[in-house]
Amino acid sequence: EVKLVEFGGGSVQTGGSLRVACVMHGSTFSRYTMAWFRQTPGKEREGVAAIDTADITKFAESVLGRFTISRDVAMGTVSLRMNDLRPEDTATYYCAAGQGITWWSLLRANDYEYWGQGTHVTVYS
Repeated sequence: EVKLVEFGGGSVQTGGSLRVACVMHGSTFSRYTMAWFRQTPGKEREGVAAIDTADITKFAESVLGRFTISRDVAMGTVSLRMNDLRPEDTATYYCAAGQGITWWSLLRANDYEYWGQGTHVTVYS
């Protein structure tokens, strides 16, 4: 059974940086496209960044140039480095894994099969 466990996150002042990471248990990490989504109460889950098995990446417009995503196949982890954080980045961040996802669908939640439990990020003014 595939299990995704997130760690990192926390609280930071506007303009600061944080890193969240996710480790996969129970399957072969290299076979999966990995992504980060975020959600705030009352809103739909939003795709933030994704990286496929060829290390092709995709970012939401709102985080382009501020966030980077990377994967470590040997460790089975995917990381999201968030710079220049803004209050609107405050959310619960979820790690997701899926297979056979096209570039056009990299930030679509419905295309991902496995999800972590979420880790919270708060950006205060």
